[in-house]
Amino acid sequence: MPPCFTDLAQRAAARAGFDGFAPDCCLINRYSVGAQMGTHRDFDERDLAQPIVSVSLGLPAVFCWYGPVRSGKPLRVPLESGDVLVWGASARTGYHAVRRVAGVGDPLADPHRYNLTFRRAR
Repeated sequence: MPPCFTDLAQRAAARAGFDGFAPDCCLINRYSVGAQMGTHRDFDERDLAQPIVSVSLGLPAVFCWYGPVRSGKPLRVPLESGDVLVWGASARTGYHAVRRVAGVGDPLADPHRYNLTFRRAR
């Protein structure tokens, strides 16, 4: 992983109260207009004490946070390009989703949404 990615994830985690975060992977998702990510939780890593750092780039999206159960009305968080979310501790295994990406992109830029998700997987 490029050092600038590691630095970004570590600084974001530290600002959210997770000092010492040492990400060892970055998952990159590319969303076209109309794409979405269904409700799920990130539960595959060995050390769930480490936070998740999520960086949004490109088209805006709506992040939905359900919490410990996959039901009810989620907290809807609008995300713009450059927004960073960090979650850990008791929220680490919470259910979440990304609603359908709407709108059209800037005609001079790539008309997609990118999400960089940093974790400690090993």
